[in-house]
Amino acid sequence: MKRALLISYYFPPAGGPGVQRIRKFVQYLPDFGWMPMVLTVNIDSSSSPTFDPGLTDCIDESVDVVRTRAWDPYAWYARLQGRDKELVVGIGFANDGGTNRRTALAKWVRGNVFLPDARIGWLPYAVRAARQILHRNRFDIVMTTGPPHSAHLVGRRLTRSMGIPWVVDMRDPWTDTYYASELPQSRLARKIDKRMEASVLSEADAVVSVSKGMEACMRSKATLRSYKTITNGFDPYDIPSPLLRNENGNSLVLAHFGTYTKWQHAPGMVRALARFAQKRDIVIAFTGRVDEMVLHAFKHADLGKQVHVLPYKPYAGALTDMTASDILFVSAPRLDRSRGVLPVKLFEYLGIGKPILALARPHGELASILEHTRGGKAFDHEDDEGIEDYLEGHAVRIANGVPPNAPDPKAIQAYDRRKLTGKLAELFDKVSQAV
Repeated sequence: MKRALLISYYFPPAGGPGVQRIRKFVQYLPDFGWMPMVLTVNIDSSSSPTFDPGLTDCIDESVDVVRTRAWDPYAWYARLQGRDKELVVGIGFANDGGTNRRTALAKWVRGNVFLPDARIGWLPYAVRAARQILHRNRFDIVMTTGPPHSAHLVGRRLTRSMGIPWVVDMRDPWTDTYYASELPQSRLARKIDKRMEASVLSEADAVVSVSKGMEACMRSKATLRSYKTITNGFDPYDIPSPLLRNENGNSLVLAHFGTYTKWQHAPGMVRALARFAQKRDIVIAFTGRVDEMVLHAFKHADLGKQVHVLPYKPYAGALTDMTASDILFVSAPRLDRSRGVLPVKLFEYLGIGKPILALARPHGELASILEHTRGGKAFDHEDDEGIEDYLEGHAVRIANGVPPNAPDPKAIQAYDRRKLTGKLAELFDKVSQAV
């Protein structure tokens, strides 16, 4: 069996969306002739937004997981803002502490000193550990996954000094991330960041990303030696069965899971829900962090009683709660640089089988997936009439006892995590044989 060293800052028991892809690759790579070893950060040294010990259940005991120390800039970053570290470590600057001088200084340091990201403190520890691993064992390939994109700098050091085949897995954009405008970067810092990004993309033996939109973005930055799109997905074995029923009486339950930032805020959704709530009962449930600006918009529209914000839940519990919802909704960031973003939750929603209301470009990649799978419909963030009609249609079906529309079972098989891991194994075979 061939051997792969997978380098990822996020790995169980860390929780959140960034963990799901790597944990499933590790679970299923042995089925395709590849035995993985994982290099990650020690939990006590990490800056993970969430922890979910239950995610380790699918990791076989035969898989070696090496954990290292890391210097944690977030502890200093939190002190600079005068806040608790747990409130600072997050996604997309949700509830970032406002616009006071401390926060402004902290953002400047984050954008100009911690390059390419605030997990850069792991780099020296990870490089040292990786070299020790590679000297003791023979590996056919190394894969780094990001964000944090500082993990890719580990792979670059290894391939430059040891010549081992290297695959880069880009789960999200690097310099084009949707919250880049929140960082007051100098021209020099931006130039350095872009140069690092281009060198990683051009020096890797192969690059993987999660969407065609991201492929186009990366090809505009560097000449790629080899490329493959491997989307995120869902694992049928993780989906609870049977689906739970809505326990909120006659209320329609519209649910969102995960962080909801100001960049995802949809004025059209708020207007549609305000009118819908005047005609029918509805519960708008958020599980995870929600930006204060978003909550204020709902309250301003007299939807304060309808909105329920629940804390982060472990993955298994979140999937169970998804099954108890009537409609699941997802919102892509409202920025041009977010064209390649396909949220992980989109595929988990498809696996759950409930109707999906998406806030995204109606003719974009996300909308195309929903159309192909018949999993739901995408609306522009300002399309209040379309959103209201979609909600009304489902409310009528539920009132008449008609089962909700469900995704095409055959179409969603393309997003089975095991099949997607098979694509990665094919790429590993190709790259390891070519070098």
